[in-house]
Amino acid sequence: MDVKQPIPGGVPGGDGKEKFMTSQQVAFYRRQTRGPRMQFQALLDTLVLTEKGARFEVLEPGSQTKLLACVSPCKNHTVRMVIDELEPIKARYRVQDVLTQEPQCERLRVVQRDGDSATISWALGRDACRVRRLPFGVEILCEGQVVVTFNPQSKLWFEALRGPPEAPAATEPEEDNQWRETFRTFVDIKANGPSSIGADLRLHGYQHVYGVPEHADSLRLADTRDDEPYRLYNLDVFAYELNSHLGLYGSVPFLVAHRPERTVGVFWMNSSDTFVHINYNGGEEKDDNETYADAHWLSESGVIDCMVLLGPQPRQMYRQYAQLTGYQALPPLFTLGYHHSRWDNDTEEDLKAVDAGFDRHNIPYDVMWLDIEHTDQKRFFTWNSELFPDPARLQRHLQEKNRKMVAIIDPPIMVDPDWSIYREGRDGGHFIKDREGQIFKGNCWPGESSYPDFSNPRTRAWYSSCFALDRYKGSTPSLHAWLDMNEPTVFSGPELTLPKNAMHYGGWEHRDLHNLYGFYQQLAAMEGLVTRSGGTERPFVLSRAFFAGSQRLGAVWSGDNLATWGYLKISIPMCLSTCVAGLSFCGADVGGFIPEPDLELLIRWYQTASLQPFFRGHSSMNTRRREPWLFEETATNAIQRVIEDRYRLLPYWYTLFYRAHIDGLPVLRPLWMEFPKEPSIFSVDHQYMLGDALMACPVTEAAVREIPVILPGAEQVWYDVESAEALQGGKTISVPVTLDTIPVYQRGGSVVCRAAGVGTCTADLQEMPLSITVALDSEGGAKGEVYLDDGHSFAYRDKKEFCLRSFHMLSGHLRCRAGEEGNFDRHTTVQSVTVLGVKSKPSSVVVHVPGAERNPAEFEYNEERGSLALDGLKLSVAKDWDIEIC
Repeated sequence: MDVKQPIPGGVPGGDGKEKFMTSQQVAFYRRQTRGPRMQFQALLDTLVLTEKGARFEVLEPGSQTKLLACVSPCKNHTVRMVIDELEPIKARYRVQDVLTQEPQCERLRVVQRDGDSATISWALGRDACRVRRLPFGVEILCEGQVVVTFNPQSKLWFEALRGPPEAPAATEPEEDNQWRETFRTFVDIKANGPSSIGADLRLHGYQHVYGVPEHADSLRLADTRDDEPYRLYNLDVFAYELNSHLGLYGSVPFLVAHRPERTVGVFWMNSSDTFVHINYNGGEEKDDNETYADAHWLSESGVIDCMVLLGPQPRQMYRQYAQLTGYQALPPLFTLGYHHSRWDNDTEEDLKAVDAGFDRHNIPYDVMWLDIEHTDQKRFFTWNSELFPDPARLQRHLQEKNRKMVAIIDPPIMVDPDWSIYREGRDGGHFIKDREGQIFKGNCWPGESSYPDFSNPRTRAWYSSCFALDRYKGSTPSLHAWLDMNEPTVFSGPELTLPKNAMHYGGWEHRDLHNLYGFYQQLAAMEGLVTRSGGTERPFVLSRAFFAGSQRLGAVWSGDNLATWGYLKISIPMCLSTCVAGLSFCGADVGGFIPEPDLELLIRWYQTASLQPFFRGHSSMNTRRREPWLFEETATNAIQRVIEDRYRLLPYWYTLFYRAHIDGLPVLRPLWMEFPKEPSIFSVDHQYMLGDALMACPVTEAAVREIPVILPGAEQVWYDVESAEALQGGKTISVPVTLDTIPVYQRGGSVVCRAAGVGTCTADLQEMPLSITVALDSEGGAKGEVYLDDGHSFAYRDKKEFCLRSFHMLSGHLRCRAGEEGNFDRHTTVQSVTVLGVKSKPSSVVVHVPGAERNPAEFEYNEERGSLALDGLKLSVAKDWDIEIC
């Protein structure tokens, strides 16, 4: 390989893997797992019912550590448990800015109390919390059944802060020194000493647990008793190892457990280095009868702040989570189109040529991306004047075609006293400091760099101001942001990131809030773009690092993947895990970042990625260029068809994101989310649902001629999207595939809206009519909806300028009605309606618009396909109308 620039980081099996710590190399993990365990007891005589919950003290007799616990059953069917020291010598870090509002506690009452336990209830008394005295534990009961138990195995761990000791004895082993930790050549001196916390939760009756991204692993979390725990610690892991529990770029400490009767969530709100062990009990190999899953959380610092979301149904549980951490942002429509990106030394003329190439080959796309070479020697918010003598001109060129540009903005700011942004950061006190109180300096793409302290609201405001048009010279309103390297990456740092003892705003160590760094940068960038437009335009910010709550800020992606079949295959469970954790706007780089994909792999990757929310082709300068027309004609045509299909489906995608924005429902859904009563599909992660209407099973293996496809739901009818063949659910079928095959099925009982054409970008779609596909269920019914707005502004929110229309089919009668009252009308029409599952040719079809005469409509019936097609309708989406099939 002709390597034009070195890429720091690890490669599976290579030296890079040694850059990152295993659990046994982490001191707080060793302390908690090697014991001895702490034996806490609840002091029930201290229990007090307050407006914020039931408070009581907890004692560890051996160390005489006293804790203050607060159990807060909240009005959104969530139980929150917070545990802190009773009288700490200094405050411990608590996660800020992630919750959109503090949950409101129910009014509590004690319904049972004796020397061994106390039970509190609320509202109608259907749910309760039982606090056990010895050993301390809390049981959460729903309808009299224990659903979740806190501290069932007495793994509660809480290291109280204390003053620094005298110098350790010369004979003390390095790994036993709790105030100092060494990894490779890096020494972590801990100002607060040991401060870790941990707790275990038992999820009764569960054998399927999901979430806690980001890991290159299966959707269902593995049993880790004989394996590495899942690590949540944002790291820049280039070419990450597959089927690994190593922490990657983002961390969401939220897991979801599902069984046929109930879905629950556990949100462990802690932003320090965290490990999660999952142990399953039950199944054929176990002798006892009880089935459960244990989740053991271990974090380096902070307090225990754990929220249990009680569902009981997936839809209810996701609304509960969204009420805590925020709903998915409604993205601008252009962001759901195809994005073209490459790390290279492209000039303005090069990119204009690429843009023209898409038009010349009739391939739609929406966004041109710029990587780090577009800057002045890696000074972000600047331009390389040799490559881009007039960057605004290029943006205007794209904007004239209704296309956008995205530029990369990494956190490290080059140490350059002659550069105004560096001087502002230095003089304004905006940079992270080292443990000695000096501005921290580390090495990254710009060379010696300092890092903004995004945890400081004043720093975020300053950083946001850097996006203003008069400050970000060469930018225009059509320029959006890509945040990379924001774990953050420090090439010269431990595990390629900031030292844990670096200092942040408020006197907090980096160890306390490491996993929030990327979240805070994305927050600052999002607010900067919103401010740039005066609060009228929806921003687009892609971030590599993320945390709980990032869903309300923008999009994320799976980082530096490799061009292999394994990475293609793992992209599906990785995206599903991210969606399960509430972040719907996610994806993986098409084709792999590096090295070269063969044509079969590239085509299959386009097919797979087109069925994921974020759809971007991206590659390294160390690879050959991958514009779709640079390949043989058959490959170019295949890629073109995939992108065109994506654009036709955008009305459906946009409607799904509206639902995520309003209800919190993930856009991509594991099969169990739509078929919650079928245990046989609870672990399936190679096929999935797009919303509730479409099921995808992309081909992710080389040279296959057929693949198995699961059709869930014994009473469910499925329709092959290509052939319209009706298939009965409740079985697995073998599907022949060619290189053109993309197995997608529409669920009987659903209505899906597509654009009737393609155009050159998403702006063209807004002028196009819709084509509706009605897939009948076994009772001849179907329902669906479509959401429309201007695609770019906040007018849908502030002025109710939107159009939400519902479609209902029953007994041969299709109705279009208002789903919610809005006042947006772009005069979008329905051009055609196709009904699948029509068993016999109708005698007539009549169209009725209120206030007008009933008009017969011409139709075409295909007996072999069982389909009825109506065309040339010109029915307004914004108005009521009916179609009667007689």
